[in-house]
Amino acid sequence: MKWSEIGILTTNEAIEPISNILHEAGASGVVIEDPFDLVKEREDQFGEIYQLDPQDYPDEGVIVKAYLPVNSFLGETVEEIKLAINNLILYNIDIGLNKVTLSEVREEEWATAWKQYYHPVKISDKFTIVPTWEDYSPVHSDELIIELDPGMAFGTGTHPTTVLCIQSLERTVRPGDRIVDVGTGSGVLSIAAAKLGATRVEALDLDEVAVNVAKSNITLNKVDDVVKVRQNNLLDGVEGEADIIVANILAEVILRFVDDAYRLVKKDGYFISSGIIQQKKDDVKEAILKAGFTIEEIITMEDWVSIIAKK
Repeated sequence: MKWSEIGILTTNEAIEPISNILHEAGASGVVIEDPFDLVKEREDQFGEIYQLDPQDYPDEGVIVKAYLPVNSFLGETVEEIKLAINNLILYNIDIGLNKVTLSEVREEEWATAWKQYYHPVKISDKFTIVPTWEDYSPVHSDELIIELDPGMAFGTGTHPTTVLCIQSLERTVRPGDRIVDVGTGSGVLSIAAAKLGATRVEALDLDEVAVNVAKSNITLNKVDDVVKVRQNNLLDGVEGEADIIVANILAEVILRFVDDAYRLVKKDGYFISSGIIQQKKDDVKEAILKAGFTIEEIITMEDWVSIIAKK
């Protein structure tokens, strides 16, 4: 089978919505090439190993890549992707240069292209993300492993917004907690919550593809006795109190359900929000305070922000 590699030159702010557009168009995963990765100072406290080739990165902006099968509908699919990306402007999302490129690759090259990007990465004090094809032995007895297959997931779990959320969960999850994961995507946050001791996790996503991806990853990590995934629009219809509600979604979407989050979180419970670009931090912070929460901590990584709020 032949595959077409589609690359979109865009901005950090547009990574998440463009990734979602690509998945809805049939891509089974995305690659993010950010030149900032080449020059940023890296802390070695988690033992990360990086092997980056400058030729893989743009001079400005970021490139979001995905792979689509070459078929008779490819042209229409690409045009739909372009239109959906252009429509992001209506939501005040900066799409930058928005340059789209296409190139054809053979199936064996496609498989290799995926795997060259992904290696075990320790993203926090406790968690290491490990691709399913990599052999990895925990360095410490208390190290927690999350296995992901980027060929079927929404990413590797190492994007700053995800890392911030997992680090926030480490600070807040207690054994026996009930967690609601809004916009679960790959299910990685739900998996992390279960491995931290939560006994009931509800993973919600409006996208049917995401629901199926999350179910696969949750089964892969053997936490399907704790995590239940279902298709749902934000917190619509969710009942009962939660110890923690976590959401790694665009700031514009977070603003839509802050009040519902406050209604569902227990007293002294937490609302963790991520996926927030620096420019939108004050908007989200103001909405969280207006809903009745207090801000416990604001964590930043690169251009991204995670807010831990308490009821």
